[in-house]
Amino acid sequence: MKVLLTLSTLFFATVCMSIAAQADPGLLYGKIYTVDDEIFEGFIRWDKNEASWDDILDGNKELDDRNYKKKKERQYRDQSRKLKVFGLTIYSDDGDFFTSWSGDAQSGIRMGHIKELIPVGNDEVELVLKSGETVELKGGSGDIGDDNREILVNDRDEGVIELYWDDIDKIEFEPTPNMKCGFGNRLYGTLTTRRGDEYTGFVCWDMDETFDTDILDGDEGHRKRKIEFGRIKSIERRSSSSADVTLKNDKTMRLDGSNDIDSGNRGIIISDLNLGRIQVDWDEFDMIEFMDPPPGPDYSGFDGGRRLKGTVLTEDGKKYIGEIKWDDDEEFTWELLDGENNNVDFDIEFGFIKSIEKASRRSSRVTLKDGRTFKLRGSNDVDNDNKGIIIYDKDNETYVDWEDFDTVEFTQ
Repeated sequence: MKVLLTLSTLFFATVCMSIAAQADPGLLYGKIYTVDDEIFEGFIRWDKNEASWDDILDGNKELDDRNYKKKKERQYRDQSRKLKVFGLTIYSDDGDFFTSWSGDAQSGIRMGHIKELIPVGNDEVELVLKSGETVELKGGSGDIGDDNREILVNDRDEGVIELYWDDIDKIEFEPTPNMKCGFGNRLYGTLTTRRGDEYTGFVCWDMDETFDTDILDGDEGHRKRKIEFGRIKSIERRSSSSADVTLKNDKTMRLDGSNDIDSGNRGIIISDLNLGRIQVDWDEFDMIEFMDPPPGPDYSGFDGGRRLKGTVLTEDGKKYIGEIKWDDDEEFTWELLDGENNNVDFDIEFGFIKSIEKASRRSSRVTLKDGRTFKLRGSNDVDNDNKGIIIYDKDNETYVDWEDFDTVEFTQ
Protein backbone atom coordinates (compact mmCIF):
# COMPACT_ATOMS: atom_id res chain seq x y z
CA MET A 1 0.00 0.00 0.00
CA LYS A 2 2.82 2.36 0.88
CA VAL A 3 4.49 1.57 -2.45
CA LEU A 4 1.29 2.34 -4.35
CA LEU A 5 0.88 5.62 -2.51
CA THR A 6 4.48 6.52 -3.26
CA LEU A 7 4.07 5.73 -6.95
CA SER A 8 0.83 7.71 -7.08
CA THR A 9 2.51 10.64 -5.36
CA LEU A 10 5.42 10.54 -7.79
CA PHE A 11 3.06 10.36 -10.76
CA PHE A 12 1.03 13.34 -9.46
CA ALA A 13 4.21 15.34 -8.85
CA THR A 14 5.46 14.54 -12.35
CA VAL A 15 2.17 15.73 -13.89
CA CYS A 16 2.25 18.94 -11.82
CA MET A 17 5.85 19.60 -12.85
CA SER A 18 4.89 19.04 -16.49
CA ILE A 19 2.01 21.52 -16.21
CA ALA A 20 4.20 24.04 -14.44
CA ALA A 21 6.83 23.69 -17.15
CA GLN A 22 4.22 24.71 -19.71
CA ALA A 23 3.11 27.79 -17.77
CA ASP A 24 3.91 31.10 -19.48
CA PRO A 25 4.84 33.92 -17.07
CA GLY A 26 4.16 36.40 -19.88
CA LEU A 27 0.37 36.00 -19.87
CA LEU A 28 -1.93 38.74 -18.61
CA TYR A 29 -3.27 38.04 -15.11
CA GLY A 30 -5.15 39.95 -12.45
CA LYS A 31 -8.28 40.64 -10.41
CA ILE A 32 -11.29 42.20 -12.09
CA TYR A 33 -13.70 44.11 -9.86
CA THR A 34 -17.14 44.53 -11.44
CA VAL A 35 -19.69 47.31 -10.93
CA ASP A 36 -22.02 44.79 -9.23
CA ASP A 37 -19.40 43.96 -6.59
CA GLU A 38 -18.11 40.66 -7.96
CA ILE A 39 -14.40 39.81 -8.09
CA PHE A 40 -12.91 37.49 -10.70
CA GLU A 41 -9.26 36.43 -10.67
CA GLY A 42 -7.42 34.72 -13.48
CA PHE A 43 -5.83 35.00 -16.92
CA ILE A 44 -7.22 37.93 -18.94
CA ARG A 45 -7.83 38.30 -22.67
CA TRP A 46 -8.47 41.94 -23.57
CA ASP A 47 -10.38 42.98 -26.71
CA LYS A 48 -9.52 39.53 -28.16
CA ASN A 49 -5.95 40.44 -29.17
CA GLU A 50 -4.18 41.54 -25.95
CA ALA A 51 -3.41 38.69 -23.61
CA SER A 52 0.20 39.24 -22.53
CA TRP A 53 2.33 41.73 -20.63
CA ASP A 54 4.14 42.79 -23.83
CA ASP A 55 0.89 43.53 -25.70
CA ILE A 56 0.00 47.20 -26.21
CA LEU A 57 -3.07 48.98 -24.88
CA ASP A 58 -3.87 51.64 -27.51
CA GLY A 59 -5.51 55.00 -26.92
CA ASN A 60 -5.22 58.76 -27.30
CA LYS A 61 -3.49 61.16 -24.90
CA GLU A 62 -4.43 64.82 -24.43
CA LEU A 63 -1.69 67.28 -25.37
CA ASP A 64 -0.54 70.70 -24.25
CA ASP A 65 -0.88 72.90 -27.36
CA ARG A 66 1.69 75.62 -26.47
CA ASN A 67 4.60 74.37 -28.54
CA TYR A 68 2.38 73.02 -31.29
CA LYS A 69 1.11 76.55 -31.88
CA LYS A 70 4.69 77.88 -31.85
CA LYS A 71 5.62 75.45 -34.60
CA LYS A 72 2.54 76.20 -36.70
CA GLU A 73 3.15 79.92 -36.38
CA ARG A 74 6.65 79.39 -37.80
CA GLN A 75 5.31 77.23 -40.63
CA TYR A 76 2.68 79.88 -41.29
CA ARG A 77 5.37 82.52 -41.70
CA ASP A 78 7.60 80.27 -43.82
CA GLN A 79 4.97 78.71 -46.07
CA SER A 80 2.51 81.51 -46.86
CA ARG A 81 2.48 81.85 -50.63
CA LYS A 82 2.17 84.99 -52.75
CA LEU A 83 2.18 85.65 -56.49
CA LYS A 84 3.50 89.01 -57.68
CA VAL A 85 3.48 90.51 -61.18
CA PHE A 86 5.55 93.69 -61.76
CA GLY A 87 5.81 94.08 -57.98
CA LEU A 88 2.06 93.88 -57.39
CA THR A 89 0.56 91.05 -55.26
CA ILE A 90 -2.24 89.47 -57.25
CA TYR A 91 -2.60 86.23 -55.16
CA SER A 92 -2.00 85.42 -51.51
CA ASP A 93 -2.56 82.15 -49.64
CA ASP A 94 -1.96 82.60 -45.93
CA GLY A 95 -3.78 79.46 -44.84
CA ASP A 96 -4.99 78.71 -41.34
CA PHE A 97 -2.29 77.25 -39.14
CA PHE A 98 -4.65 76.12 -36.37
CA THR A 99 -6.99 73.97 -38.43
CA SER A 100 -5.17 70.68 -37.79
CA TRP A 101 -4.94 70.99 -34.00
CA SER A 102 -6.94 68.18 -32.39
CA GLY A 103 -5.73 68.27 -28.78
CA ASP A 104 -5.01 64.53 -28.73
CA ALA A 105 -2.14 62.33 -29.83
CA GLN A 106 -2.04 58.64 -30.58
CA SER A 107 -0.52 56.74 -27.67
CA GLY A 108 -0.14 53.28 -26.22
CA ILE A 109 1.51 51.35 -23.42
CA ARG A 110 2.54 47.75 -22.92
CA MET A 111 0.29 46.05 -20.38
CA GLY A 112 3.16 45.05 -18.10
CA HIS A 113 3.75 48.68 -17.06
CA ILE A 114 0.23 48.99 -15.62
CA LYS A 115 -0.61 48.39 -11.96
CA GLU A 116 -4.29 49.34 -12.04
CA LEU A 117 -6.77 50.04 -14.84
CA ILE A 118 -9.87 52.08 -13.99
CA PRO A 119 -12.55 52.86 -16.61
CA VAL A 120 -13.74 56.48 -16.56
CA GLY A 121 -17.03 56.80 -18.42
CA ASN A 122 -17.71 55.29 -21.81
CA ASP A 123 -14.52 56.29 -23.60
CA GLU A 124 -11.69 56.90 -21.15
CA VAL A 125 -9.45 55.02 -18.76
CA GLU A 126 -7.17 55.94 -15.89
CA LEU A 127 -3.98 53.91 -15.62
CA VAL A 128 -1.94 53.72 -12.43
CA LEU A 129 1.56 52.67 -13.48
CA LYS A 130 4.13 50.74 -11.47
CA SER A 131 6.17 53.93 -11.26
CA GLY A 132 3.35 55.68 -9.41
CA GLU A 133 2.53 57.93 -12.38
CA THR A 134 -1.11 58.21 -13.45
CA VAL A 135 -2.00 58.33 -17.15
CA GLU A 136 -5.35 58.99 -18.79
CA LEU A 137 -6.09 57.58 -22.22
CA LYS A 138 -9.18 58.07 -24.35
CA GLY A 139 -10.69 55.80 -26.98
CA GLY A 140 -9.23 55.72 -30.42
CA SER A 141 -9.08 51.98 -30.70
CA GLY A 142 -11.20 49.03 -29.62
CA ASP A 143 -9.06 48.69 -26.52
CA ILE A 144 -10.75 51.48 -24.57
CA GLY A 145 -14.44 52.21 -24.15
CA ASP A 146 -17.65 50.72 -25.45
CA ASP A 147 -15.98 49.61 -28.70
CA ASN A 148 -14.00 46.99 -26.76
CA ARG A 149 -15.12 43.69 -28.26
CA GLU A 150 -14.95 41.68 -25.04
CA ILE A 151 -12.93 41.07 -21.91
CA LEU A 152 -12.46 37.42 -21.00
CA VAL A 153 -11.22 36.25 -17.62
CA ASN A 154 -10.37 32.60 -17.02
CA ASP A 155 -11.37 32.64 -13.36
CA ARG A 156 -9.54 30.19 -11.13
CA ASP A 157 -12.80 28.82 -9.71
CA GLU A 158 -15.50 29.52 -12.31
CA GLY A 159 -13.76 29.11 -15.67
CA VAL A 160 -14.03 31.56 -18.57
CA ILE A 161 -16.32 34.54 -17.98
CA GLU A 162 -17.18 37.13 -20.64
CA LEU A 163 -17.32 40.76 -19.52
CA TYR A 164 -17.80 44.10 -21.27
CA TRP A 165 -16.54 47.64 -20.66
CA ASP A 166 -19.62 48.66 -18.66
CA ASP A 167 -19.10 45.70 -16.31
CA ILE A 168 -15.65 46.81 -15.13
CA ASP A 169 -15.09 48.88 -12.01
CA LYS A 170 -11.31 48.37 -11.92
CA ILE A 171 -8.60 45.82 -12.64
CA GLU A 172 -5.60 45.10 -10.44
CA PHE A 173 -2.84 43.37 -12.40
CA GLU A 174 -0.72 40.79 -10.59
CA PRO A 175 2.30 38.57 -11.38
CA THR A 176 1.28 35.52 -13.39
CA PRO A 177 1.10 32.40 -11.18
CA ASN A 178 2.88 29.22 -12.18
CA MET A 179 -0.17 27.51 -13.67
CA LYS A 180 -1.31 26.61 -17.16
CA CYS A 181 -3.64 29.02 -18.95
CA GLY A 182 -6.93 27.67 -20.26
CA PHE A 183 -6.76 29.95 -23.31
CA GLY A 184 -3.84 27.97 -24.79
CA ASN A 185 -0.27 28.79 -25.81
CA ARG A 186 0.70 32.03 -27.57
CA LEU A 187 1.43 31.99 -31.29
CA TYR A 188 5.08 32.58 -32.17
CA GLY A 189 6.96 32.59 -35.46
CA THR A 190 8.96 34.32 -38.18
CA LEU A 191 7.14 36.51 -40.71
CA THR A 192 8.68 37.31 -44.10
CA THR A 193 7.46 40.28 -46.15
CA ARG A 194 7.25 40.41 -49.94
CA ARG A 195 10.43 42.53 -49.89
CA GLY A 196 12.27 39.79 -47.99
CA ASP A 197 12.40 41.45 -44.56
CA GLU A 198 12.03 39.05 -41.62
CA TYR A 199 10.49 39.69 -38.20
CA THR A 200 10.34 37.16 -35.36
CA GLY A 201 8.19 37.30 -32.26
CA PHE A 202 4.81 36.54 -30.75
CA VAL A 203 2.04 36.64 -33.35
CA CYS A 204 -1.46 38.10 -33.45
CA TRP A 205 -3.19 37.09 -36.68
CA ASP A 206 -5.83 39.32 -38.30
CA MET A 207 -5.77 41.54 -35.15
CA ASP A 208 -7.72 38.72 -33.53
CA GLU A 209 -6.15 35.26 -33.18
CA THR A 210 -3.32 35.08 -30.66
CA PHE A 211 -3.48 31.54 -29.14
CA ASP A 212 -2.90 28.12 -30.67
CA THR A 213 -6.49 27.20 -29.78
CA ASP A 214 -7.85 30.00 -32.00
CA ILE A 215 -9.32 29.13 -35.38
CA LEU A 216 -8.26 30.04 -38.93
CA ASP A 217 -11.28 30.01 -41.27
CA GLY A 218 -11.34 29.46 -45.03
CA ASP A 219 -12.81 27.54 -47.94
CA GLU A 220 -10.95 24.68 -49.62
CA GLY A 221 -12.88 24.42 -52.87
CA HIS A 222 -16.47 23.63 -51.84
CA ARG A 223 -15.42 22.54 -48.35
CA LYS A 224 -15.30 24.90 -45.37
CA ARG A 225 -12.29 24.52 -43.07
CA LYS A 226 -11.83 25.58 -39.46
CA ILE A 227 -8.26 24.89 -38.41
CA GLU A 228 -6.74 25.39 -34.98
CA PHE A 229 -3.59 27.49 -35.26
CA GLY A 230 -1.80 24.89 -33.14
CA ARG A 231 -2.03 22.49 -36.12
CA ILE A 232 -0.56 24.98 -38.61
CA LYS A 233 3.09 24.88 -39.67
CA SER A 234 3.05 27.83 -42.10
CA ILE A 235 0.83 30.22 -44.06
CA GLU A 236 1.94 31.60 -47.45
CA ARG A 237 0.13 34.34 -49.37
CA ARG A 238 -0.82 33.26 -52.90
CA SER A 239 -2.85 36.30 -54.00
CA SER A 240 -5.03 39.09 -52.66
CA SER A 241 -7.75 36.51 -52.06
CA SER A 242 -6.05 33.23 -51.08
CA ALA A 243 -3.24 31.54 -49.17
CA ASP A 244 -1.53 28.16 -48.92
CA VAL A 245 -1.80 26.69 -45.42
CA THR A 246 0.59 23.89 -44.50
CA LEU A 247 -0.23 21.75 -41.48
CA LYS A 248 2.28 20.16 -39.12
CA ASN A 249 1.61 16.82 -40.84
CA ASP A 250 2.94 18.51 -44.03
CA LYS A 251 -0.43 18.54 -45.80
CA THR A 252 -0.88 21.79 -47.79
CA MET A 253 -4.24 23.23 -48.80
CA ARG A 254 -5.19 26.40 -50.66
CA LEU A 255 -7.82 28.44 -48.81
CA ASP A 256 -9.91 31.46 -49.76
CA GLY A 257 -13.25 32.99 -48.84
CA SER A 258 -12.27 34.44 -45.46
CA ASN A 259 -10.66 37.63 -44.18
CA ASP A 260 -8.20 35.40 -42.31
CA ILE A 261 -6.47 34.65 -45.62
CA ASP A 262 -7.28 37.49 -48.02
CA SER A 263 -7.01 41.27 -48.38
CA GLY A 264 -9.70 41.70 -45.75
CA ASN A 265 -7.12 40.62 -43.16
CA ARG A 266 -6.79 43.50 -40.66
CA GLY A 267 -3.06 42.96 -40.20
CA ILE A 268 -0.53 40.54 -38.76
CA ILE A 269 1.17 41.80 -35.60
CA ILE A 270 4.60 40.67 -34.43
CA SER A 271 5.43 41.48 -30.82
CA ASP A 272 9.21 41.91 -30.75
CA LEU A 273 10.41 41.83 -27.15
CA ASN A 274 13.35 44.19 -27.87
CA LEU A 275 11.39 46.65 -30.00
CA GLY A 276 7.66 46.75 -29.43
CA ARG A 277 5.05 46.10 -32.11
CA ILE A 278 5.39 45.50 -35.86
CA GLN A 279 2.28 45.37 -38.07
CA VAL A 280 2.24 43.94 -41.60
CA ASP A 281 -0.75 44.30 -43.93
CA TRP A 282 -1.83 41.52 -46.27
CA ASP A 283 -0.45 43.28 -49.36
CA GLU A 284 3.06 43.24 -47.82
CA PHE A 285 2.81 39.80 -46.24
CA ASP A 286 4.55 36.86 -47.92
CA MET A 287 4.61 33.99 -45.41
CA ILE A 288 4.86 33.04 -41.77
CA GLU A 289 6.41 29.96 -40.21
CA PHE A 290 5.19 29.06 -36.74
CA MET A 291 7.40 27.57 -34.04
CA ASP A 292 7.21 26.67 -30.37
CA PRO A 293 6.94 29.84 -28.26
CA PRO A 294 9.51 30.78 -25.63
CA PRO A 295 8.22 32.09 -22.28
CA GLY A 296 7.10 35.69 -22.52
CA PRO A 297 8.55 38.45 -20.30
CA ASP A 298 7.06 38.25 -16.82
CA TYR A 299 5.31 41.06 -14.98
CA SER A 300 8.41 41.93 -12.92
CA GLY A 301 10.28 42.78 -16.14
CA PHE A 302 8.29 46.03 -16.56
CA ASP A 303 9.06 49.05 -14.40
CA GLY A 304 6.23 51.45 -15.23
CA GLY A 305 8.62 53.72 -17.14
CA ARG A 306 11.12 56.46 -16.35
CA ARG A 307 11.51 59.95 -17.75
CA LEU A 308 13.42 60.18 -21.02
CA LYS A 309 16.91 61.61 -20.62
CA GLY A 310 19.70 62.25 -23.07
CA THR A 311 21.62 64.66 -25.27
CA VAL A 312 20.10 66.62 -28.16
CA LEU A 313 22.34 67.99 -30.92
CA THR A 314 21.22 70.66 -33.37
CA GLU A 315 22.35 71.14 -36.96
CA ASP A 316 24.43 74.18 -35.98
CA GLY A 317 26.33 72.18 -33.33
CA LYS A 318 24.51 73.20 -30.17
CA LYS A 319 24.18 70.57 -27.43
CA TYR A 320 21.46 70.27 -24.80
CA ILE A 321 21.47 67.69 -21.99
CA GLY A 322 18.55 66.88 -19.71
CA GLU A 323 15.09 65.36 -19.57
CA ILE A 324 13.47 65.12 -23.00
CA LYS A 325 9.94 65.52 -24.28
CA TRP A 326 9.80 64.17 -27.83
CA ASP A 327 7.38 65.59 -30.40
CA ASP A 328 5.98 67.70 -27.53
CA ASP A 329 4.28 64.48 -26.48
CA GLU A 330 6.37 61.45 -25.41
CA GLU A 331 8.34 61.94 -22.19
CA PHE A 332 8.56 58.45 -20.63
CA THR A 333 10.38 55.27 -21.61
CA TRP A 334 7.08 53.34 -21.84
CA GLU A 335 5.78 55.57 -24.64
CA LEU A 336 5.87 54.64 -28.32
CA LEU A 337 7.60 56.09 -31.38
CA ASP A 338 5.57 55.47 -34.55
CA GLY A 339 6.83 55.16 -38.09
CA GLU A 340 6.79 53.13 -41.29
CA ASN A 341 9.51 51.31 -43.18
CA ASN A 342 8.90 49.49 -46.48
CA ASN A 343 5.13 49.70 -45.86
CA VAL A 344 5.49 47.99 -42.48
CA ASP A 345 4.25 49.88 -39.40
CA PHE A 346 6.42 50.15 -36.28
CA ASP A 347 5.51 51.10 -32.71
CA ILE A 348 8.85 51.22 -30.88
CA GLU A 349 9.01 51.62 -27.11
CA PHE A 350 11.30 54.55 -26.31
CA GLY A 351 13.04 52.46 -23.65
CA PHE A 352 14.53 50.33 -26.45
CA ILE A 353 15.82 53.30 -28.48
CA LYS A 354 19.49 54.28 -28.37
CA SER A 355 19.35 57.23 -30.77
CA ILE A 356 17.26 59.09 -33.35
CA GLU A 357 18.93 60.93 -36.22
CA LYS A 358 17.10 63.16 -38.69
CA ALA A 359 17.76 61.69 -42.14
CA SER A 360 15.70 64.27 -44.05
CA ARG A 361 12.67 66.48 -43.56
CA ARG A 362 10.48 63.42 -43.95
CA SER A 363 12.43 60.59 -42.29
CA SER A 364 14.63 59.57 -39.37
CA ARG A 365 17.17 56.87 -38.65
CA VAL A 366 16.23 55.06 -35.43
CA THR A 367 18.89 52.89 -33.76
CA LEU A 368 17.87 50.40 -31.09
CA LYS A 369 19.91 49.36 -28.08
CA ASP A 370 20.34 45.89 -29.61
CA GLY A 371 22.08 47.46 -32.64
CA ARG A 372 19.30 47.28 -35.22
CA THR A 373 18.63 50.42 -37.29
CA PHE A 374 15.44 51.38 -39.14
CA LYS A 375 14.84 54.34 -41.42
CA LEU A 376 11.30 55.42 -40.58
CA ARG A 377 8.88 57.87 -42.17
CA GLY A 378 5.13 58.48 -42.31
CA SER A 379 4.61 59.81 -38.78
CA ASN A 380 5.00 63.14 -36.99
CA ASP A 381 7.34 61.32 -34.60
CA VAL A 382 9.95 61.06 -37.37
CA ASP A 383 9.25 63.78 -39.95
CA ASN A 384 8.78 67.52 -40.31
CA ASP A 385 5.34 67.41 -38.70
CA ASN A 386 7.17 66.73 -35.42
CA LYS A 387 5.87 69.29 -32.90
CA GLY A 388 9.33 69.88 -31.43
CA ILE A 389 11.86 68.46 -28.98
CA ILE A 390 11.88 70.01 -25.52
CA ILE A 391 14.85 69.65 -23.15
CA TYR A 392 14.51 70.34 -19.41
CA ASP A 393 17.76 71.10 -17.57
CA LYS A 394 17.12 72.13 -13.96
CA ASP A 395 15.07 75.32 -14.32
CA ASN A 396 15.78 75.80 -18.04
CA GLU A 397 13.45 74.74 -20.84
CA THR A 398 14.75 74.65 -24.43
CA TYR A 399 12.58 74.11 -27.48
CA VAL A 400 14.26 72.66 -30.60
CA ASP A 401 12.28 72.78 -33.82
CA TRP A 402 12.51 69.86 -36.26
CA GLU A 403 14.15 72.16 -38.81
CA ASP A 404 17.04 72.70 -36.37
CA PHE A 405 17.21 69.18 -34.87
CA ASP A 406 20.01 66.77 -35.82
CA THR A 407 20.36 63.86 -33.34
CA VAL A 408 19.30 62.65 -29.92
CA GLU A 409 21.23 60.09 -27.84
CA PHE A 410 19.17 58.62 -25.01
CA THR A 411 20.78 57.69 -21.72
CA GLN A 412 17.67 56.00 -20.30
